[in-house]
Amino acid sequence: MDAIQPYLPLIFNVLRGLAVVGLVHAIVTRQQIFWMFLLGFGALLGSIFGMLGALAYTFLVLIPSLRGSGRVAGQAVSRGVEALKPLDTRIRDSQERLLESDTLENRAGLAALLARAGRRDEAQATLDPLLSGIYADDPVVLLTSAELDLARGNPAEAEIRLNAVDLKTSAATRTRALTLLAQAQEAQGRPQADATYRDAMTAATTEEPRARYAAYLIKQGRTAEAQTVLEAIAKTESRATGLYRRQEREWFDLASGLRRELK
Repeated sequence: MDAIQPYLPLIFNVLRGLAVVGLVHAIVTRQQIFWMFLLGFGALLGSIFGMLGALAYTFLVLIPSLRGSGRVAGQAVSRGVEALKPLDTRIRDSQERLLESDTLENRAGLAALLARAGRRDEAQATLDPLLSGIYADDPVVLLTSAELDLARGNPAEAEIRLNAVDLKTSAATRTRALTLLAQAQEAQGRPQADATYRDAMTAATTEEPRARYAAYLIKQGRTAEAQTVLEAIAKTESRATGLYRRQEREWFDLASGLRRELK
């Protein structure tokens, strides 16, 4: 005990600092109220009980959450960097990946890029092997097929495919499926398009649903509502990181054009 006596003030300050960091993290991430009280005692009062709680919170909650956030952030950066490449470059890279490994992800990814480039026949030929195999009902295949249907002016067929997509697969799948479904319903003049766009905007993983919904509202003559949506997008853009702004540039630009249209 005598050996650590000189280091006690430093240990005390480190634990109190951990309590402050932990308290901020607990509030931001909405942890259980138990942790907030415990960390509050450590941060504000410097009690031994509270600082031991800060130590426990650091190892049980804070560090694991930071590890998870790191993985998610890494994946987001990877997707963002890929999205910044020119479309032709992304198609070439995707073709090389497919030659190296003919997987569902690589084949469907290439088909989606070809469709986006307007090379619909190539996209369909790339996707065809998946449509009659074991992957015919896979969300990735259904979404890519629906996108091709919309590009060809077949919204009814796209709607059938999109209604078969499991929206619980992932947040990105849900966002994409509902956005495409709203477009298919809009193309057919269905009133359900409004509600579907709103559903797509809930917990969306991209700005696309909001930008497309604003365009839909303008077409409907609901300019005041469109202005509200566009202002929200502008606020998001002003607060976004540089990477996110570049990643979502297509939709931020669409919203910007719509705002100019309303002036």
